[in-house]
Amino acid sequence: MCVCPGPRRIAIPVRSSRLPLLSDAMPAPTHLFPLIRNCEISRICSTMCYCHHKHLCCLSSHFAHGHFRYAPQKKFAALYRPKENFYQFIHARDYASTPQRFYLTPPQVNSILKANEYSFKVPEFDGKNVSSVLGFDSNQLPANAPIEDRRSAATCLQTRGMLLGVFDGHAGCACAQAVSERLFYYIAVSLLPHETLLEIENAVESGRALLPILQWHKHPNDYFSKEASKLYFNSLRTYWQELIDLNSGETTDVKEALINAFKRLDNDISLEAQVGDPNSFLNYLVLRVAFSGATACVAHVDGVDLHVANTGDSRAMLGVQEEDGSWSAVNLSYDHNAQNEREVERVKTEHPKSEEKSLVKQDRLLGLLMPFRAFGDVKFKWSIELQKRVVESGPDQLNDNEYTKFIPPNYHTPPYLTAEPEVIHHKLRPQDKFLVLATDGLWETMHRQDVARIVGEYLTGVHHQQPIAVGGYKVTLGQMHGLLTERRAKISSVFEDQNAATHLIRHAVGNNEFGAVDHERLSKMLSLPEELARMYRDDITIIVVQFNSHVIGAYQNGEL
Repeated sequence: MCVCPGPRRIAIPVRSSRLPLLSDAMPAPTHLFPLIRNCEISRICSTMCYCHHKHLCCLSSHFAHGHFRYAPQKKFAALYRPKENFYQFIHARDYASTPQRFYLTPPQVNSILKANEYSFKVPEFDGKNVSSVLGFDSNQLPANAPIEDRRSAATCLQTRGMLLGVFDGHAGCACAQAVSERLFYYIAVSLLPHETLLEIENAVESGRALLPILQWHKHPNDYFSKEASKLYFNSLRTYWQELIDLNSGETTDVKEALINAFKRLDNDISLEAQVGDPNSFLNYLVLRVAFSGATACVAHVDGVDLHVANTGDSRAMLGVQEEDGSWSAVNLSYDHNAQNEREVERVKTEHPKSEEKSLVKQDRLLGLLMPFRAFGDVKFKWSIELQKRVVESGPDQLNDNEYTKFIPPNYHTPPYLTAEPEVIHHKLRPQDKFLVLATDGLWETMHRQDVARIVGEYLTGVHHQQPIAVGGYKVTLGQMHGLLTERRAKISSVFEDQNAATHLIRHAVGNNEFGAVDHERLSKMLSLPEELARMYRDDITIIVVQFNSHVIGAYQNGEL
């Protein structure tokens, strides 16, 4: 039996599926079908449910015992094979009777891992100030098809600072995509002084070229929606016009700017869906964005001032090098879910006491949604009347979708969900060497202390000089010899990865019980077909930001 809590999911009804429950590992309401997480809206009415958590208890219970939570239909029978036939299933579509094992070669593994990696080095002097950021590495590894995570990085051109963020979508990638394109503009505008806002507005009025606000640092695979650019620009312009009208003459506080930007973008996502658009494509797009959801974890770095704004369960972690050279991790965000007691109390205080028992069930908001804060997800924000009106007047694709017509149980006093971020401010110190922003796909597989050590040792080049740690495991001389041989091979090849985020993903997916990357395990995990990959892991998106300790020290000493 799987006893792990499992990642965030959404439960929805499915008319055509009434599958018997085989396990009581995670009881579900009888009127709701399987808990589904991170699926496209077009696939939201799937007729099966996996326990897709990555912990060993799930791996053993599923394939070692052939024990599943839901009985499969015949067309999915091929997915439910015992472990001894698993490799055969993965790599032989004709399911020959003789088990076949096929492993990716190291170059093939590297090709998969490096497909989405991106690195950026900050010029030592950018024309305005000496940067406290040396640069950053980012990467993504999909589990869903298409991937539902997004990432963004940009330099603020009209103010000081750099913005970096990861976005984790659920019920499709539409909301995460929109937030990754738009949120940084809202933050940048919120930080602009009144004079600059006036200059930008006057340029739009007179048809002159606009001052550039952001310099984006993007991988070629990072998509921007050209079709929606005009709609997005008009909403942003309305926002800065309101900021001009509300000008108080006071210096903008970064924390307040971050909170206002998050809330305003979420409000615009909701408003655009309610108003609709004459263009049928855009009308469907804004509705998909609103009915799907996304969490966000964003960092703003300006000199020694680091602000992290978090909504949901992605995380920010600071890597600190102690005086003895060891590495420690400092949390710069808190998960907004049922494991956070303060978050549970916040939700309860915002609704009548009569709803106290129904607000959080099975560690989910209204028994359905794992994160307690998110963009979009209007099914947890709009009134029932508004939901019905929008769905009935929307395009047929939306009206025919079971998820959009479904009303959550015990839905009495919306909104139940907010996009307001929790903001943490940290003054950087010379011992603060790097920042890791990552979606929950990483944190489900690795502890923050291991993340700090792996990245720290990678950046300093000492990750092959530490004593081999085997934990509490008993190892034979043969196993120890193998570990030492593996280390020697790694040393001879210097660094396999030129990107810290790639190096971290390699460990997250391929680590064995000794904390070393096992090529065989890595190969098997990366060769899983689309329909099985999500059973073992989530999408993983990572940004590793490296700080300039000398510049930070100069800031502290008043030299800059």
